[in-house]
Amino acid sequence: MIAFAATAFGLKADENTTVPGAVTTPHPTLINLAVEWAIEGDANRDGVVSVAYRIAGSDRAEDWNDAMPLRRVSAGQSSGTDPIFEWANKHSGSIFDLQPDTEYEIRLSLADPDGGSASQTVRAKTRPVPSDRNATIIELPAGEHGVLTPNSGTREQPVVYRSTNRDAVYTQVDMRDCEWVTLDGVTVRNTDERGFGVRLDGAKNCAVTNCVVEAVYGIVARRPGATDCYVADNVVTGVSRWVSVAMGADGENIGEGIQMTGPGNVICYNRVTGFRDCISTMEDRGVVDQFCIDIYGNDIYVGSDDGIEADFCMHNVRVMRNRLTNCFVGLSSQPGLGGPTYFIRNAMYNLTLVPYKFHRGSVGDVVLHNTVVKVGDGMACFSGAPFDYALFRNNLAIGGPPGGRWGNYHPGRGRAAMIQATGDHCDFDYDAVGTVSEEGIGQINRVDFLNVEPHGIIVGMDVFDGVAFPYEPVPGYEPPDLRPRDGSAVVDAGVRLANVNDGFLGDAPDIGAYEAGQPLPHYGPRTSAEQ
Repeated sequence: MIAFAATAFGLKADENTTVPGAVTTPHPTLINLAVEWAIEGDANRDGVVSVAYRIAGSDRAEDWNDAMPLRRVSAGQSSGTDPIFEWANKHSGSIFDLQPDTEYEIRLSLADPDGGSASQTVRAKTRPVPSDRNATIIELPAGEHGVLTPNSGTREQPVVYRSTNRDAVYTQVDMRDCEWVTLDGVTVRNTDERGFGVRLDGAKNCAVTNCVVEAVYGIVARRPGATDCYVADNVVTGVSRWVSVAMGADGENIGEGIQMTGPGNVICYNRVTGFRDCISTMEDRGVVDQFCIDIYGNDIYVGSDDGIEADFCMHNVRVMRNRLTNCFVGLSSQPGLGGPTYFIRNAMYNLTLVPYKFHRGSVGDVVLHNTVVKVGDGMACFSGAPFDYALFRNNLAIGGPPGGRWGNYHPGRGRAAMIQATGDHCDFDYDAVGTVSEEGIGQINRVDFLNVEPHGIIVGMDVFDGVAFPYEPVPGYEPPDLRPRDGSAVVDAGVRLANVNDGFLGDAPDIGAYEAGQPLPHYGPRTSAEQ
């Protein structure tokens, strides 16, 4: 973490004037960096922080790259949670898709027309990918065993517990309070109805890679949480089914695939199948410092409640480039605690309730370049109390006939868009929506979609090439190719977002999770050559 003293901190100012405080870059991950600039003042929220970055050591002006401006986060607190969570007045955001183990120079420019403008340049370094370098390798014996309890290593000499052929089978691996330990290639089978596969409570700088885990609770880190851990390239399988009676919060479902609380954790390239929630953070009293968390490249298949549940996330949690198939809810933020919580380029097919659950007064959700095809309402959000300070850009969603009730919930009549209970500070534009039903375009907060989104467009299933609409959600589908067809309405119809869609091919970015003509991202476990 890097902190710099405020240049104007402590000055008495008009309430609309920004008083800059400290800049921090907490818990770098492998490919993303968080930046937070604490402030006082700016009651009218018109201060903006622009961001540029480059690899440290360069002295060429042309090496600077723009990133998205930091999100303006007003001080606030949660409502109806136990305990109540508070967040401070600040600008906060992430720089995406960087190189691991690389130091970056970050240039920040704060501009406030009411006064208090300032500049800062800081440095931060991404983490390396965990490796065997200088490690003690413990080759585990083949056969079936009981509980494995690893011993900690150190930064200078980590410990790797490995099963080269995945033929070392354990009923559980207890990595609680371990440090600098990697579990690699191990098979874990726990048939107990409340059984855990791998425990990471209190773990720091640990990794679980290339494992096969079959348990009701697959890979879990409960209080006091895990810190800066890496969970990658695993196959995690549970027992929940893809049937109507199993769907939803009150359905006949059980289990958590990968469930972690704590800061700095990376959950990537896993295949997770058959859980109540496939990948999730913790809620209410189970929450510990849920910020600077990465969830990307995962292949989610059968989530009978939530595919990815990023609940009670505080800031700079990034849910990116995941594929979700056969899920009740796609992406959950219940609630976001100030944010930003990023949902970027996720592809969702055959959902039975909503793609987004921004519930319990969620604050600070950023929804960019996602694709949804589902029964009922397409671009839809489940929310009780209004969610606020959300940003929607370049998302594609197509709905259709509901096909009945699913898990005692109704997915909507089949409108292209239906989002209610938005706060006064939400921002929607450049989204593409459609429906294969006769129910019409729909609304955002009781206003017709096209009157809310001046650059929004209406599309149909012909934006894809040969993708069938999932009229009958059960018994489920294999994930289709949701890349847009060349020349379709979503091509070149999006808006430029620095550091999010820099590599677009035409006159403008395409709307949705994919750019036409680009290869599909990799989802799920990689080969050793790809890691």
